[in-house]
Amino acid sequence: MKRKYSLLILAVLLFTSCQEFLDPVSLSTFDSQYIFSNAEDARKAVNAMYAHFSHDGFRSRLSNNMTGNTDIEHSSGWTSDGARYQIWNLKAQPNNGDLGYIWDIGYKAIRDANISIEGILASEAYTSTDAELSRTMKHLLGEAYTMRAYWYSMLIYYFGDIPFSTEAPKVGIEFNLPKTDRNEILTHVIQDLIDCEENMMWADQLPFGIEQINREYTLGMIARLSLQRGGWFLKPDLTMARESDYLEYYQITNQYTQKLIQLKDRELPTDFRQVFMNQCKFIAPVNSDILFEVPFGIGEGDVGWNIGIRVDGGTSAKHDYGSGSNYMAMPPTYFYSFDTLDIRRDVTCGLYTINSDNQKVLVSSGNINISQGKWSRHFLPSPAGRSTDKGTGINWPMLRYSDVLLMHAEAENELNGPTEKAQNALKRVRKRAFPESAWPVKVDKYVAEVSASREKFFHAIVDERAWEFGGEMIRKYELIRWNLYHQVVSDMVQKLKTMAEEANNGTGTLPDYLYVKNAENGDLLIYNPTHKVVAPPDDTWEQKSWLISMWDTNLGTFREWITKDWDNYINGSKIGVPDGIVRYIFPIPTIGIDNSKGVLKNDGYGFGF
Repeated sequence: MKRKYSLLILAVLLFTSCQEFLDPVSLSTFDSQYIFSNAEDARKAVNAMYAHFSHDGFRSRLSNNMTGNTDIEHSSGWTSDGARYQIWNLKAQPNNGDLGYIWDIGYKAIRDANISIEGILASEAYTSTDAELSRTMKHLLGEAYTMRAYWYSMLIYYFGDIPFSTEAPKVGIEFNLPKTDRNEILTHVIQDLIDCEENMMWADQLPFGIEQINREYTLGMIARLSLQRGGWFLKPDLTMARESDYLEYYQITNQYTQKLIQLKDRELPTDFRQVFMNQCKFIAPVNSDILFEVPFGIGEGDVGWNIGIRVDGGTSAKHDYGSGSNYMAMPPTYFYSFDTLDIRRDVTCGLYTINSDNQKVLVSSGNINISQGKWSRHFLPSPAGRSTDKGTGINWPMLRYSDVLLMHAEAENELNGPTEKAQNALKRVRKRAFPESAWPVKVDKYVAEVSASREKFFHAIVDERAWEFGGEMIRKYELIRWNLYHQVVSDMVQKLKTMAEEANNGTGTLPDYLYVKNAENGDLLIYNPTHKVVAPPDDTWEQKSWLISMWDTNLGTFREWITKDWDNYINGSKIGVPDGIVRYIFPIPTIGIDNSKGVLKNDGYGFGF
């Protein structure tokens, strides 16, 4: 069942008269009392929070476009001064429009959550003797708390310390607030979720299942937020730090992942591809891998337009699937990091595009533009039309059960070492990744080997999360909280350079060239995706440049994307960033500075505006 955003119009009209950051509006007490006096209207009010997911600031930016550059997803920020390029290159200015979008919709979603929280807590329906009504209202309260926590988490990742408000806008409340310490905010919202989760309903008890916030998602968010709170962060003096109480938050992660596993465990689907094919086919199963996904109605959402398998459409195309691009390429180091038996590799890494003749062709080799293969408008149940582009209706995954298992393994290891509990959680994820015949070696033996020490097991979790969640655009946040951003990116670029040099010198074992052809059913066949061959078996195979294309023969050096895409992540942003530090924090956008009436300013982090 697809949850249509057109259903949210009433709530949006009720609560979006506030156009600026947390500006107070005069809400009628009578209107508020009426709206939250019954479950139907309260549901519409809570729905107002979801409407902000339909804004370009989320659907084509925060969810995917703005989350590079990492060791598994990247784009070239140095080729333009456009808003998204500034973000990719870590050089965004306060007037950056994309950052302004995030600030604006983030605080509007928080405002709408605050309105719902206050309205529900003050309502007689919340404490009604009607058990069903009270239960519904308590669940809606949990949705609002969880939505608010999500947006504070994201705003913190992008802007550091930020204004924190838990009050609905109304006359007499001061909303030109100073910054609050990020950890104080995270501590508060984590406790909100701990207090509300037991009164929430599971996805299989809700009308829209995983297309609305549910108890399993809230439990998972307690864990994710706790790892953020217990993780590393960039301070205004450009040093990385973590709080001394960080183990308390690993304990919370451990406790609440275990709680979800005990109360609502489920087997991971054996078909990894089907998890994402379901999204492309508008199927949203409960009690499966995805715990919550942003629901986009047909005509909404940009999955399959700016992320996914590239499709060349248009009025002259020989197919009706429309046009879709991919802004975040996957470097070949990521593709070749997979075990060759790992079924996730060929699901995650798209080595082909659909051309206007409706043929599958190898991705462009100039920068080896491997795409996020988990989604494509070419997978839609019905072609959207040859002139279509945006608005595929494909949902966006926010949290999966495999993430819960790996968070549990990580927290257990941090607290107690690679115990049997930690090992079993890792094994459950790897079993889905390999055929059963390979489990003795690829699961049991592998996990036993990485369990030799706490440190080795931790690095196995770092690797496993890369293989499991490639293209889902959460890697940036993980590298930040692990304080591994600089190290991981530096190592990856060095591996790219080694690949390019070996391809140029002919000394590597990986393929300098690929040999490809199309099968009768149109599938692209690749003879040697993982190894070098002298020649194909016959002349039906076409030779295509592959790793050899990473070397610029004219200049006698590496292609520029290798040396420039991650340069500011390795060498700083030319503003005196200390060695080993990635300045991932961005300036507060102009909209936030202006609307604060002098309260906020861009100080610290090397900002010299």
